Amino acid sequence: MADGYYEDGYMEEEEEWDREGLLDPAWEKQQKKTFTAWCNSHLRKAGTQIESIEEDFRNGLKLMLLLEVISGEQLPKPDRGKMRFHKIANVNKALDYIASKGVRLVSIGAEEIVDGNVKMTLGMIWTIILRFAIQDITVEELTAKEGLLLWCQRKTAPYKNTNVQNFHLSWKDGLAFCALIHRHRPELLDYYKLTRDRPMENLNLAFDVAEQHLDIPRMLDAEDMVNSAKPDERSVMAYVSSYYHAFSGAQQAETAANRICKVLKVNQENERLMEEYERLASELLEWIARTTPWLENRTTDNTLPGTQRKLEEFRDYRRKHKPPKLQDKARLENSFNTLQTRLRLSNRPAYMPTNGKLVSDIANAWKGLERAEKGFEEWLLSELQRLERLDHLAQKFRHRCEIHEEWAVGKEDMLQSQDYLRSSLNELKAMKKKHEAFESDLAAHQDRVEQIAAIAQELNALGYHDCVTVNSRCQTICDQWDRLGTLTQQRRQGLDEAERILEMIDRYHLDFAKRAAPFNNWLDGAKEDLLDMFIVHTTEEIQELMGAHEQFKQTLGEADKEFNSIMSLATEVHKLARDHGIQLGENPYTTVAAQDIATKWNEVKRLVPQRDRTLQDEMVKQQNNEHLRRQFASKANTIGPWIENHLDAVASIGVNMKSSLEDQLNKLRSYEKTTNSYKPNIDELEKINEAVQEAMIFENKYTQYTMETLRVGWEQLLTAIARNINEVENQILTRDSKGISEEQMNEFRMSFNHFDKERSRRLSPKEFKACLVSLGYNIREDKQGETDFNRIMSIVDPNQCQYITFDAFLDFMTRETADTDTAEQVMKSFKILAADKPFITAQILRQELPPDQAEYCIQRMAPYTGRDGIPGALDYMSFSTALYGESDL
Repeated sequence: MADGYYEDGYMEEEEEWDREGLLDPAWEKQQKKTFTAWCNSHLRKAGTQIESIEEDFRNGLKLMLLLEVISGEQLPKPDRGKMRFHKIANVNKALDYIASKGVRLVSIGAEEIVDGNVKMTLGMIWTIILRFAIQDITVEELTAKEGLLLWCQRKTAPYKNTNVQNFHLSWKDGLAFCALIHRHRPELLDYYKLTRDRPMENLNLAFDVAEQHLDIPRMLDAEDMVNSAKPDERSVMAYVSSYYHAFSGAQQAETAANRICKVLKVNQENERLMEEYERLASELLEWIARTTPWLENRTTDNTLPGTQRKLEEFRDYRRKHKPPKLQDKARLENSFNTLQTRLRLSNRPAYMPTNGKLVSDIANAWKGLERAEKGFEEWLLSELQRLERLDHLAQKFRHRCEIHEEWAVGKEDMLQSQDYLRSSLNELKAMKKKHEAFESDLAAHQDRVEQIAAIAQELNALGYHDCVTVNSRCQTICDQWDRLGTLTQQRRQGLDEAERILEMIDRYHLDFAKRAAPFNNWLDGAKEDLLDMFIVHTTEEIQELMGAHEQFKQTLGEADKEFNSIMSLATEVHKLARDHGIQLGENPYTTVAAQDIATKWNEVKRLVPQRDRTLQDEMVKQQNNEHLRRQFASKANTIGPWIENHLDAVASIGVNMKSSLEDQLNKLRSYEKTTNSYKPNIDELEKINEAVQEAMIFENKYTQYTMETLRVGWEQLLTAIARNINEVENQILTRDSKGISEEQMNEFRMSFNHFDKERSRRLSPKEFKACLVSLGYNIREDKQGETDFNRIMSIVDPNQCQYITFDAFLDFMTRETADTDTAEQVMKSFKILAADKPFITAQILRQELPPDQAEYCIQRMAPYTGRDGIPGALDYMSFSTALYGESDL
């Protein structure tokens, strides 16, 4: 609503009564009547009323009673005297009560009321009306007056001829009052029969209905409203507020609920803040109580790592643990102050934390924490300096011990080891040189052992915390040093004795190596010959191998004597090693061992008779293979030519143009019967071939045929007969169904065979095009000709195989020359069944066609969409077109 509708300052609240100003007589009359009626509407609840507003309130008794009724509160006991000061006292009690409700009573005194000042009395009553009838009106957080006006505007907005902009002129015609009543109680009056040119009737109707049905007394006079140039604003507001209170019961309940929710929300937030304070205070105090003893502890484990860990823990405390707790402390204080402020603003009692959790308690605990923290870091640093000096000496001790222990690792095991009993002569000599070097190194380490003992003695004197470990380690090193000296001398004696024995063994090894090598080579060759895998194909070849084997067996006597001489050398070496406890290694002069020679000799003696049996078995096998070759060749040389002859005969049937299709079919049937009766010969040859394969025979000089070639030829013969029978039958069917003459059929066959150079019964696209041209087709050598030919190819080669069979060629040629059904002919047939209608029904189809074909049509025909169709009509035209797809060329 535009601001221009309001008069300047119209919506401002009145704060004081114009004491000196004079009321307009008409307004005064309206106010007296309205205010009197308003007061009586409340006083009647107490069983009384007033007649004259300026007289009946002078003693203050009914004024106090009015306030008690409208407020529901008990006022101080009134004075019952009739003296002036009694009246003034009663009026003052009423005025004091009004003031206690936050109302400023400027320029209104008890004396004026007692003296019957009409203007002051009306001002006082208006103030009461504002406070108790209008002030509580809230609409979108506006002032009471603005809220009441906005409420009236919203309620009357849907009604024509009403435009509430103020509380005077907007109400003169009475339609606004009637609109308010009709909006809330439409059954009480018919608003839409009212007109603006009958204001008296409108006003009286509204006042009567409000008084009779809404319990709102008649506070205004219709004649005064109509005759007054500007009705009294306060009178109208007072009366309109009665409408608001009468109709806003539901709104008051909502306001009450909102107030309760607001109060509960404040209370819940306060409780949350209290709980948060208690939780934070408990956590912070618990942390302080847990941390303070740790800071007050000034003891360490007297070790540098332990003290460093304590310093790191203190630094973690300063960097990680304390700052969050300091923030918690500040947040706790802020939360406490916020909570107290909220409680004070909401008229709640101040919050008192549980025992020991006051802000002052937390502050005192924090001070105690900081006192314990003070000096903790300085003490830790000074302790670290002392322990570092002591730890330096301990590190020096450990360092020297580690060097010595690292040097001594494995030394005792090395000296105690009798590895020289397992070594060769050269290795033993090297061990003696190595032992001499160790003896020199042992003498050089004497000073380091003495230094370790001296440092250990100094650490004991200074009170090092881990002296037990130091002393134990020092004693272990000294004991080990004594053992090393004893073991060094013992090892020197063992090395000298072992050297003498190994020199004797070395001479025997050399003699063994000179004789064993050539004999081992002879054994390897003999074994290789005896195990040699041979492949022979004839009996002559196996006889040559048997003669060579007999010559080898004549040399075995001399070989046995050499074997016994070599083995005696090996036996002497093992006896010498066993008697002196020496573990023999490999012979340095050869890689051949005596056991290897013995094993190989025994293997050769075992293989000789085994070779005899192998050669004899192979002789028997070759004799059997020769028999199988001759048997297979005899049968294959008969079957092969028979298959080739019949393949040629079948192929020549399609080329022969002189015989009819029926003659060709009869010949093919005859060939089929002959071929099936020849099948036992193939089966017999298969059995012979299985025996040949099991004998691993891969070559046969007695025949050029293999089972694979014969099997392929046999399958080709069966396939050719079946394919030719099928093609001839299809040609006969095509000829008879399309009405093609025998001459035409022969012409098509001759043309196809002419371009089928490879006799594959297929034409490539290029050959097919040449064939069409030879038959008279005009296929141009341009883009249009290429398009025409591609269209023909889509018919004869729909699967794009890139070849054209004779059946496809014949089908295309017969379609070009014979009379065929078309979509138009099928359409005409359906039209006859449908009695010349453009649609057909399922009932007609089931009557005229076989059941399966009728159902086929019903399932595939689309519904007929023409305007002349009937329910269930089917479109046979689109169905006929779809049957044939694209039109024929």
